[in-house]
Amino acid sequence: MLQRLLFGLIAVASLSLVGCAHSPQQLSPQPKLTAQLAPVGQGQPVVVKVVDGRASQSLGTRGGMYPETSTISVSGNDVLPKLQAQAEAAVRLLGFTPTPNANNAPQLTVTLAELKYQSPKDNLYVTEATIGATFRADVANANRRYSGRYGASLDQRFGMAPNQETNTKLVSDVLSDALTRLFKDPTIGQVLAE
Repeated sequence: MLQRLLFGLIAVASLSLVGCAHSPQQLSPQPKLTAQLAPVGQGQPVVVKVVDGRASQSLGTRGGMYPETSTISVSGNDVLPKLQAQAEAAVRLLGFTPTPNANNAPQLTVTLAELKYQSPKDNLYVTEATIGATFRADVANANRRYSGRYGASLDQRFGMAPNQETNTKLVSDVLSDALTRLFKDPTIGQVLAE
């Protein structure tokens, strides 16, 4: 009897400890350009490339009691095609024709330089997170070069640990914001149009 009671207590204690751990989350964000862009091009071809310049697919952890088990990651294979589609759509809105390769055409390279998710390390419960994204744009047209960095971040507070759907939306929003800032830079369109 005592043995069964002891076993039951151990099982309950194990379950309550598991409740404090968060499982890893693999996010699939949906970045969307959120700006109206004024056309500056006349339909000229532009080679558009989107590359992943991050050192790691991991954005960080959600914190909590066992942060090493609560990593958040975004696969380059998942997010790059979506970013490529948004970059090409933006180039069309600017009045150009995206093309995979054209001799002597201007080039726009968009690099996902950073994507991070930080929760306070000393909290047992996940109550807030800072999400950040940074893109780099490199434009090359004949002898003219232009580079810029564009970032966005979001501080979010939670009543309870965010689930995968919530984190996917937050990361999508930050990516969308940073990408929109990049394409709102008027110099990019000007250099492409020269």
